[in-house]
Amino acid sequence: MSQILAGSTVCMAPKFSVSNFWNDVRDSHATWFVYVGETLRYLLAAPPSPRDKDHTIRAVYGNGCRPDVWKRFQERFGIDTIGEFYNSTEGALGLRNLSRGDFFANAIGHHGLLLRLKYRNKIVPVEVDAETGQIKRDPKTGLAVRVPYEVGGEILTEHPGERAFAGYFNNEDATSKKFVRDIVRKGDCFYRTGDSLRRDSDGRWFFLDRLGDTYRWKGENVSTAEVSEVLGSYPGVNEAIVYGVKLPGHDGKAGAAALDIDPAQKSSFNHADFLSYTRARLPRYAVPIFIRLLHEGTATHNNKQNKVPLKNEGVDPSKVQGGDQILWIEKHGKGNTYVPFTQDDWNSLDVGRAKL
Repeated sequence: MSQILAGSTVCMAPKFSVSNFWNDVRDSHATWFVYVGETLRYLLAAPPSPRDKDHTIRAVYGNGCRPDVWKRFQERFGIDTIGEFYNSTEGALGLRNLSRGDFFANAIGHHGLLLRLKYRNKIVPVEVDAETGQIKRDPKTGLAVRVPYEVGGEILTEHPGERAFAGYFNNEDATSKKFVRDIVRKGDCFYRTGDSLRRDSDGRWFFLDRLGDTYRWKGENVSTAEVSEVLGSYPGVNEAIVYGVKLPGHDGKAGAAALDIDPAQKSSFNHADFLSYTRARLPRYAVPIFIRLLHEGTATHNNKQNKVPLKNEGVDPSKVQGGDQILWIEKHGKGNTYVPFTQDDWNSLDVGRAKL
């Protein structure tokens, strides 16, 4: 709408199509386009073409560009600028980053020194219990346990109070859960973004994970976004959707990753090398024990990853749908490659004969 009000030309295709996208761009002579979710990943997954750089796009703007996609997309399609932003419908916190080079690559925003000083007690990262989702509090003061900005945690933003936010329509319970008090000082009011972010010493903000996606395994918190970034950078992996799954007789959630593998590499995909690559780049507890080979993608209508059906089905082979296959690390998670996970394997976990 802002482009229309400013007098810019806006072109809209009937629907998003990977095969027709760049033809639409060329026909419209567009210089910018807006992306959301995994749009850039899907474009990158298309077979290379001699016309990859035959377009007039100077910049793209949106949210959801993952680190394993960012530079590859710029280099392959000759895109000068990626504009990544962070915001919410409620408007509690807005960040923006226009990146042309390496310094701001993968960031969702930037705060200079003055803004960092101004917001040091207004935009606050706190520690959250991965199992309950509750903010951890100091037993002596009752205030929230803050974490260093460089480490990151769920971001809370100072808020004037409930009256400044009309709330969710016909859902008072959801509205009340968004507000928490006694965070920095007694009586204050903060808004829960539900997102974990970190800010480095240069003021660059980076997205870590969505609250509820982070899971706990072997006594450690696992960030699905960080694991997904590593898996998605392995050659042949178009997309990696990481989530935790409950297993009988085990505390926490075991790591699982749904992989969309390039069709041209499916038959030759080396699961042992993939596991070795992952172990070299992640802590042992963060390496997914299970992988799910996707027959088809699981994106939502707006090209965002849809983890709900994956979490609901878990890794019980009898519940897995869509022609997908479940693999796990051989020797109950201690081996050196992924092998098929059978119904007998699940049953052995279910009755306690096997432990991970």
